[in-house]
Order: sequence, then C-alpha cells, then structure tokens
Amino acid sequence: MQDDANSALPAPRRTPWNKGKLIGAKPPLRQKHVWAIRTKLQIERRTRDLAMFNLAIDSKLRGCDVVALKVEDVAPNGYSIDRATVRQKKTGRPVRFELTEQTREAVDDYIRTVGKNPGESLFTVRRRQESRQERCMTTRQYARLVTEWIASIGLDPHLFGTHSLRRTKATLIYRRTGNLRAVQLLLGHTKIESTVRYLGIEVDDALTIAEQIDF
Repeated sequence: MQDDANSALPAPRRTPWNKGKLIGAKPPLRQKHVWAIRTKLQIERRTRDLAMFNLAIDSKLRGCDVVALKVEDVAPNGYSIDRATVRQKKTGRPVRFELTEQTREAVDDYIRTVGKNPGESLFTVRRRQESRQERCMTTRQYARLVTEWIASIGLDPHLFGTHSLRRTKATLIYRRTGNLRAVQLLLGHTKIESTVRYLGIEVDDALTIAEQIDF
C-alpha cells in the first residue's frame, strides 16, 4: 500500500534549463562595438585577449575551434600569415580565413611577448594563479572572456556571446555584397540553407537582392 501511495504522488517539477535566460541566436557586433573592445584591450595591454578577439572576428570560427588553434595554424614560421586553413571540429571540413593587418600585428605581438612556439596551443591559461604551467583555454573560459569584453563597453552580456563574434564579419560581408555563397564558404557551412538561417535572412532580404540582378 505504501508503494502504491508513493507511486501516485506527482513527480517533482524540474526547473527548465532556460528559465530566466535569453535564448536564441546571438546578434553580431556592430563595427563601433568591435572598435570599442579592440581599443580597450589595446589600452589595457592585454595582448592575448586582443589577439584572440581580432582572430575570432577575422576567422569567423566557432568557439571550440578558436580555443583549439595551434601556433602553426596562423604563424607556422614564427610570424602570422595572410590566410590560414583549419579543420572544423563540428563538421570535420577545412575552412579558410583571412588575417587582416591589424590581426596579424596583434597575433605577432602576442606570440613575441609570451614566447609561443609551433606545436603549442595558441591561447592558454595558467593552471593556477601561482603556477607557471599553462593549458589550452576551454570554450567555457573563452565564453567568460567574451562576456567580460562585451560588458566592458556597456553592452548587455546576456544579449551577446561567442557566436556574436563568429557572426560579425560574416553578417557585414553579406550586407555589403549580398553574396550568400561567399559567406557560406567562409563559415564552412555545407548547405546554403544553414547560412540563411544562421544570418537570419528574411524573404524580403532575399527578394531585395534578387531585384538587383538583371539579365
């Protein structure tokens, strides 16, 4: 009887994982936001964070791929290159990206300052504050850094995330050119439909672009 009575009791209610959280696609940063964060990191002489921020914007990589970068991926000969290729963890497909001059300068300054060598993880953190041992940065630590960068310029960190950095340049390229195929290649998407959803393109946007094409 005791077991029957217990089985009749309603199961305890679980708190939804997304309760009180803003979910959905994170918007890209605007150019003024990029420059504000970049300038702040430069003033504070945070060489690692500046290199990471600039590289995240240029590469359009997912957070898991940003933290997995090795020195030789972007600086095989001790200094950064114009274009790099990495294999994405999610798809297993290689994707190419460009490194602008300011990104190359930031990466070179960081590598020179901390003495990074090929074979090492590009972005690392100390195991303990008092320890000199370092390990590869995790995606969670990267996300916390992005939150810090966002909040430092007065934006709501709940509205933006690591995907905001991935979307920023891709969105700008699309808005300036309307070239979805180019953005698809840069993001490493296998299907154009994924790029459309990722950028949040509406039918009206697509029609506007189509109206500009005249045979």
